Amino acid sequence: MSIQENALRAEKRKKLHALREKGINPYPYTFENKTAIKEIVEKHAAGLQAGEKKPESVYRIAGRLMTLRLMGKACFFNVQDQSGTVQVYVKTEELAEKEKAAFDLVDLGDIVGVEGYVFKSQKGEFSIYLKHFEILTKSIEPLPEKFHGVQDVEIKYRHRHLDLMTDADSRKVFETRSKIISEIRRFLDARGFMEVETPTLQPIYGGAAATPFTTHHKALDMKLYMRISPELYLKRLLVGGFEKVYEISKNFRNEGIDRTHNPEFSLLEFYEAYTDYNYQMNQFEELVSGLALKITGSMKVSYQGKEIDFTPPWRRLTVHDGVREYAKIDPDKATDQELFEAVNKMGGDLDAPGKRGEMIMELFELTAEQHLWQPTFVMDHPKEISPLTKIHRGDDRLVERFEPFAACMEIGNSYSELNDPEDQLARLKEQEASRGTDEEAHPMDEDFLLAIDAGMPPTGGVGLGIERIVMILTDRPSIRDIIFFPTMRITK
Repeated sequence: MSIQENALRAEKRKKLHALREKGINPYPYTFENKTAIKEIVEKHAAGLQAGEKKPESVYRIAGRLMTLRLMGKACFFNVQDQSGTVQVYVKTEELAEKEKAAFDLVDLGDIVGVEGYVFKSQKGEFSIYLKHFEILTKSIEPLPEKFHGVQDVEIKYRHRHLDLMTDADSRKVFETRSKIISEIRRFLDARGFMEVETPTLQPIYGGAAATPFTTHHKALDMKLYMRISPELYLKRLLVGGFEKVYEISKNFRNEGIDRTHNPEFSLLEFYEAYTDYNYQMNQFEELVSGLALKITGSMKVSYQGKEIDFTPPWRRLTVHDGVREYAKIDPDKATDQELFEAVNKMGGDLDAPGKRGEMIMELFELTAEQHLWQPTFVMDHPKEISPLTKIHRGDDRLVERFEPFAACMEIGNSYSELNDPEDQLARLKEQEASRGTDEEAHPMDEDFLLAIDAGMPPTGGVGLGIERIVMILTDRPSIRDIIFFPTMRITK
């Protein structure tokens, strides 16, 4: 989108040139000894009485000028930095000549430096009494309407800086996202996990059922894939002797965009040797319930007007039991034809009966997931859809896998990881054979198989979708609300 010059931009540009003509640099290099606004307010606001001044308490603050109320030779304006907002009072006649000239050419949206002492106005408003003033950055683009911020969601997502400038709630969401990631790291670090990094560009993609983005490396003249998951590389590290590893990584899947999906997303994956999915189920509960408590102050959180109770233990629901309960069909007794007919009756679109396990899983997705508002571990998936997972020790039709759900969204995934090299080879061969009809089937990765041949210990692996847990803990309906720069269509 090209930048459109308009009357407001022209006026601001005129003031920029006027500043330069007066010998005032509208873009100085530094502003030293700055104090955060929040720190000043917390230190002094409660102790001051209306009309009281503290000339000895002088501070330097810097931030964006958000409001300006002219009152003859005096005025009030508000300055906003990352920590908060404060009112500033100025008598322009008290400013030095050059500072007054700068103040006369200031606009909403400019970044300014202020030095002054704290006081409370006669109305009891905590303020800074201005003694020195400086323009630190002259803005050219006008601010959005100051009282309501950015209302157009297209502009909010496409021009996030305008949203963050004018909406304190939006800034809070992203601060909370950062805290959530920090808490995840703290949880895992305290349990002896090591944070690692694995390749984003991969010669063979894997670790999930998804369509990758592709690129080309000129120097090596080879096709590469943006990673869809770090799983296969993290497992190599377990083979190498690291017993507890995790990665918080960007992943890329060439799929649709909706309120819970963005092509680029953040994923936590961690792997712990000598554990299984039962152990990790308990650890996952502890991680997420602890996040809820730390971030919101309670394990019971409100999401889109309804309560979610993350207090352990969570409900355990097998895929087969879910089909029995919500699709009203017994997957152990139904024939393939009956499963096929049930899938299409419930809204599926199969031309012919597929693999039995795939039809059972589709029935679950069509009928059960919409009911999983409270935290639920969906367990024991069909073998056909889980090529990297150990066979269930009690039923060889199934694998030891769980998917945690909350707010009717899948928020993670976990396996008792497959470490039998012959079984792994057989299942990847089966996936490879289906790639002609299933573009999301797992490709053959001989380097990964070679690592498994060397011996990977019994392992429990877990994935957690960062964006979806952030959506829930910040009460945001769309994934675009909690990604700084979501993927958007290019506009002309």
